[in-house]
Amino acid sequence: MNHPLVEHKLTVLRDKNTPSSTFRELVSELVMLEAYEATRNLSVVAAPIETPVAPMTGKKLASPRPIIVPVLRAGLGMLDGMTRLIPTAEVGFLGMKRDEEHPTQQVTYANRLPEDLSGRQCFLIDPMLATGGTLVAATHYLAERGAKDVTAINIIAAPEGIKYVEEHIDPSIDFKVVVCAVDERLNDKCYIVPGLGDAGDRLYGVID
Repeated sequence: MNHPLVEHKLTVLRDKNTPSSTFRELVSELVMLEAYEATRNLSVVAAPIETPVAPMTGKKLASPRPIIVPVLRAGLGMLDGMTRLIPTAEVGFLGMKRDEEHPTQQVTYANRLPEDLSGRQCFLIDPMLATGGTLVAATHYLAERGAKDVTAINIIAAPEGIKYVEEHIDPSIDFKVVVCAVDERLNDKCYIVPGLGDAGDRLYGVID
């Protein structure tokens, strides 16, 4: 995204001296700005109503409702911003973590999703698109349940992760990704540079 508010908030977010309380609020604000763009193609249907002046036909979100899927645990920090913008959406949860010995491979440890996602517009939220492995695995996980329309919302991304996603996402999925910024690279530990550190730790504290 190219917007002065995004650039300002992202700069404060990256600062290592920004406290967790401010970090959480900035994540929520950034996600709302991203979600405005990410939801541009939400399905709508005609909705006849009467205003205080005259009848008219407006638009409302179509059924089935869209579903927001945060990737645990860092994705939870983005959920509030998404549900503020789409309060009628359903929420699912997907727990995935990177296999530290094989950074593009993922371990799924939690799942709270409908068995059938056919016809649903799905929004995957996770602050970081680093290696791309989690995003590809999560998208395919949704596709196995029938999802064909998946939009990923990430705050920052690495070029290596974007390339991996481009090469490995199933082309039959209508897939889009929205990010605030694409950073320089991944380091030898597969962390984004300059990045913002470990998003989960900065949101919720360090858990050994």
